[in-house]
Amino acid sequence: MIKPAYIFDVDGTLTLSRTLIDPEFKEFFLKFITDNDCYIVTGSDYSKTLEQLGEEIMHKVKRSYNCSGNSIWENGLEVERNNWVLGNEARNFLSQELFRSKFDIRTGTHIEDRPGMVNFSVLGRGATMEQRAVYEAYDTAHNERNTIAALFNQKFYTSGISAKVAGATGLDIAPIGKDKGQILDDFDDIPVNFFGDMMQPGGNDEPLANVIYNRNQEDDDVILVQDWKDTWNKLKGE
Repeated sequence: MIKPAYIFDVDGTLTLSRTLIDPEFKEFFLKFITDNDCYIVTGSDYSKTLEQLGEEIMHKVKRSYNCSGNSIWENGLEVERNNWVLGNEARNFLSQELFRSKFDIRTGTHIEDRPGMVNFSVLGRGATMEQRAVYEAYDTAHNERNTIAALFNQKFYTSGISAKVAGATGLDIAPIGKDKGQILDDFDDIPVNFFGDMMQPGGNDEPLANVIYNRNQEDDDVILVQDWKDTWNKLKGE
């Protein structure tokens, strides 16, 4: 019998968005990944994921698919990278949406280039946790990120680029097909158990969930979680 691969999103699945893993959960998770074949898939770059999960976890997992699989790491070394860069027209569109937004807290680095993708945030990457919470409430009330993603996709989808809601405050933008779904190519004959929190239409976990569903392999499982505590409970079988 082939051992299943356990694939985990990070923000909202193993940690609160952009924060460190809980120490007690980390102890449990280290034991789990010692006993199982585990992988990370996240829109964040490697340095941020390393900060959140720690070197011990990042060296124990078999692979870390950073930047939605556009930067692949094994044992602290990058083994593959996609060097795609967002064009000026799309970049100008994002700048215009930043200007139009009525949300008035701006913390810098609103368009962040990562390997093979761009992360866009009206709030900006320099925000405190309190500022992030304020934006999350604003976004929930005004549906801003979904609106910007829909407008972006209406304008650029035929050019081969798409935007997806990611984490708690951002959008992930990449060439169509260069999202989390691309990593399933590495698991052709292996059953997978994927844990993620953003599987709703337009969420950045949705592409991987969809390709797992569509390949219709009996032993696959897609597990929607509410937060890291829910992940912990499900791994314990509760």
